[in-house]
Amino acid sequence: MQELTHYINGAHVKGTSGRFADVYNPATGEVQAKVPLANGAELDQAVAHAAAAQPAWAAVNPQRRARVLMKFVDLLNRDMDKLAEALSREHGKTLPDAKGDVIRGLEVVEYCIGAPQLLKGEFTDSAGPGIDMYSMRQALGVTAGITPFNFPAMIPMWMFAPAIACGNAFILKPSERDPSVPLMLAELLEEAGLPKGILQVVNGDKEAVDAILHHDVVQSIGFVGSTPIAEYIYATGCANGKRVQCFGGAKNHMIIMPDADMDQAADALMGAGYGAAGERCMAISVAVPVGEDTADRLMEKLIPRVEALKVGPYTAGNDVDYGPVVTAAAKTNIERLVQTGIDQGAKLVVDGRDFNLQGYEDGFFVGAHLFDNVTKDMDIYKYEIFGPVLSTVRAETYE
Repeated sequence: MQELTHYINGAHVKGTSGRFADVYNPATGEVQAKVPLANGAELDQAVAHAAAAQPAWAAVNPQRRARVLMKFVDLLNRDMDKLAEALSREHGKTLPDAKGDVIRGLEVVEYCIGAPQLLKGEFTDSAGPGIDMYSMRQALGVTAGITPFNFPAMIPMWMFAPAIACGNAFILKPSERDPSVPLMLAELLEEAGLPKGILQVVNGDKEAVDAILHHDVVQSIGFVGSTPIAEYIYATGCANGKRVQCFGGAKNHMIIMPDADMDQAADALMGAGYGAAGERCMAISVAVPVGEDTADRLMEKLIPRVEALKVGPYTAGNDVDYGPVVTAAAKTNIERLVQTGIDQGAKLVVDGRDFNLQGYEDGFFVGAHLFDNVTKDMDIYKYEIFGPVLSTVRAETYE
């Protein structure tokens, strides 16, 4: 079994805490690797290396920092297939979806290549009698990001690319469920010319997160994940004087008006509601048709499309629409919420509960579900399901 590492000061470093988490292949349910869970001392080591390396990196002019990102983009394109395969193997999403994950992060890096222009300050001549004013944009120092499992390439690049372009060092604490791609990204950045110590990857759980939140040297924190954890990280980080930006959960709605093109609306809901097995913060989990006739016409279009969705492992290539969810616990939670929908009176018009994929019986696959006549007091409406479940809430009028 593969034993993963941290990535500290330009090297793969084995964990010393003695604690590990299992990394699964969601398609088979098998444990394929174990990842170390850092303690406070390991996080301290990473921060110390980052703090030592950061001043020299901040002193590099922005154009030269941008050239490192230019080279990084080239390397991402070179290793796209390799990154996507590793991502799919640990997350479960299809290869096209995994490539999209990498590409959306790559596009952020491309934007950050323009940092030299964005980092310019301002000068005001004679703002007052004998007074000139100027502003400068300077690096904070050591920054950090805590990222979720569902986009293990894109969301880390959302965070570390701007931070590095601005002259900061960055501590990345990725999800312990699919940590391989973040480690690969760190390797590629150093191949692109990033000095050792500027990007550290520290794997871990709450112990590592708390070490980041309470570390005096860490100046800012970015987070994407569930709302309760977002609230905890925001409150704790701010209480410790850090700049904190948190993105929590979401319950996204699509309103379908009577004059909508129903084929287009149904097609859009297929990708938005069921793509990546619904494990996306921006998944459309609620369809709101306006008027009974609109709702009936929408369901007529949706039902056969949902029933025709193909579910399977990423190795099936383009022959599947979505893959397994990330863990057995995620599957259990989705199935629990589906049952609450039935118990609370919603109409399950497409039932994926009996889905079973031959040869992958131990995988974390969840069939597609479609509910109609959902009301706002139901659990499937109130809670983020994070699975292939679309709820339809009928609205009598637009108002």
